[in-house]
Amino acid sequence: MSTETVTIQKLGAQGDGIFNSTNGPVYVPFALPGETVAIARVKDQGTVMSIATPSPDRQEPPCRHFGPDGINGTCGGCTLQHLSDAPYRAFKRQLVIDALKSKGLTPEVDKTIAAHPGERRRVVFAARKTEKDMLIGFNQAESHHIVAIEECPISSAAIIARLPAITAIGAALANSAEAFRISVLETLPGLDIAVDGIKKLSDPQRRKAIETVLALRGIARVSLNGEILVEPSKPIVDFGGVSVSPPPGSFTQATKPAEEAMAALVLAHVGKAKRIADLFAGAGTFSLRLARVGRVHAVESEEKPLAALDHAARNTQGLKPVSVERRDLFRRPLMTAELKVYDAVVFDPPRAGAEFQCQELARSAVKKIVAVSCNPLTLARDLAILVAGGYRITGVTPIDQFLWTSHVEVVATLEK
Repeated sequence: MSTETVTIQKLGAQGDGIFNSTNGPVYVPFALPGETVAIARVKDQGTVMSIATPSPDRQEPPCRHFGPDGINGTCGGCTLQHLSDAPYRAFKRQLVIDALKSKGLTPEVDKTIAAHPGERRRVVFAARKTEKDMLIGFNQAESHHIVAIEECPISSAAIIARLPAITAIGAALANSAEAFRISVLETLPGLDIAVDGIKKLSDPQRRKAIETVLALRGIARVSLNGEILVEPSKPIVDFGGVSVSPPPGSFTQATKPAEEAMAALVLAHVGKAKRIADLFAGAGTFSLRLARVGRVHAVESEEKPLAALDHAARNTQGLKPVSVERRDLFRRPLMTAELKVYDAVVFDPPRAGAEFQCQELARSAVKKIVAVSCNPLTLARDLAILVAGGYRITGVTPIDQFLWTSHVEVVATLEK
């Protein structure tokens, strides 16, 4: 390890400050461009020891668990709490611009739609039972060390208010010192808690866990490794006025405001399309909203979210017909011939993107496409395929729903 004083030149894609040494870039968490900092350096990693010249863009982090001096260690949930709002949002927009540019695409990119504290309705905690107590928190960056948290400014008040209840449920389920995950979703009747990584419970443990949950208020459901353990109230989320009961641990957008912003962009571009395909549809985030506009064919590889979507569509009045299809779009994308019947296609794939599906779309005559992505790099690749096939990008909007991190959602609209 060496100690040196350096000037940070830029922010990296993961939110680290970067300076270029004679041996290449060195990454310094919690440092900002223009700052002169003393660091302890090991190879290409630097740790801030002191800041001689702080950036005017630096702000006081709002959470006591953030940064190298955080309570109980450095929580790895956030990386950019020290960067003030305007440059932070510009950083997220630039991530999208740079990703598109890497594929030769230079469309106008809108300003970032902002995230705000207290909006996160879906949080994944790390948990482990120790000899003394139950640890609930987030992993330190690049580590299995769990930083126990007492507050979390990104998370909804309903989740943080029930941290003692979540801790009690974790303690009732833990049957070893192994770490496990607790996924918490805020739903209308209460919290939906999905626990993964705990080995099979004995019957007495199961009974104890159920009794623990039933004695608590504000808990809608608890599941273990995908199996419902107890469900005092059926969890319900609202997708544009349609009530959906998602399966345990099911994917939902992390914040309601971000979901609504994405949905508004999707609906505005689709317009009055009569036949719409919603690919990677999940439990119906977009499908059920689109069904107020036209006939929707929802395609999803996982059975349980698709069943939740189908049930909601069948039990909601005022929707156009919704058909569902279980299909692995990575292995079997909708082919060009199948796409002929659609006026518009919406796709929202996992981080890997939708390369094979875009190759088929590029050969199609679908008039309008909306691409929703949580990974600007794979989105840029997919958009380049569509542009090469004759599509024109008409809009690109970054949406921040993972506050104070380097993750950014994007909605891109295209026309043939």
